[in-house]
Amino acid sequence: MTYLSRIRINPLRAESRKMLANPRILHAAVMGGIADHPTQERVLWRLDADNPRRPMLFALTRSKPDWTHIVESAGWPDADGEHADVRDYTPLLAQLATGRQFAFRVTANPVQNTFRPHKPTPGQLKKQALGSHRAQRLGHRTAAAQLQWFTERTQRWGFGLPEARTDAGIPGLADDIETRPAHQVRITRRDRLTFNKSGNPKPVVLHTATFEGMLEITDVRVFTERLLTGIGPAKAYGCGLLTLAPPRTLR
Repeated sequence: MTYLSRIRINPLRAESRKMLANPRILHAAVMGGIADHPTQERVLWRLDADNPRRPMLFALTRSKPDWTHIVESAGWPDADGEHADVRDYTPLLAQLATGRQFAFRVTANPVQNTFRPHKPTPGQLKKQALGSHRAQRLGHRTAAAQLQWFTERTQRWGFGLPEARTDAGIPGLADDIETRPAHQVRITRRDRLTFNKSGNPKPVVLHTATFEGMLEITDVRVFTERLLTGIGPAKAYGCGLLTLAPPRTLR
């Protein structure tokens, strides 16, 4: 069984501010909702903070979770409304079929593997001096590169991107993208996340991008696997969860 959860976060509380500022802390809170063998379960999660007054936490889990600890420490435990909505994911999986289209949203960590970074850091220069033959993973920093990273990989993820129906510009994109891509997909948010990781004196730096648009399933088996296991790296830090909605025209 698989469950998709949506948890309301109160950004004004002290504990929620810690979670919102550090993906590692938020990851620990998400894993705290799994009762049995949390270290063995692969959990996907994403923080949607488009509205800073009402951020939403989404989580995909294999076992049924309990989000009481997050609601009590970082939510509105005494307010009206649904604090933590947990739904069976099976009905959605049963709807998947080749050729079906869905609106989608995913926050990803677009990266490249290279042996020669264009602007190497001191640590990378040291590795080169020591003769390291391992490729180094670097995050794409521009919207153009992030969008290209995404569009070049959709087929291996089991879906395609329908062609755009208009030539209008894409609102919200950075200035380094001058023309609308040929597909119904856009970047709606870009972030540079910096946080500390336990046992590592150097801060972790992630460049993330949130993609929204329309997709068409080309391989049900592969697409289902991507839904359940995520897209790209940095899944422990809120990347990779692909969520679906009824199809709509991208404007």
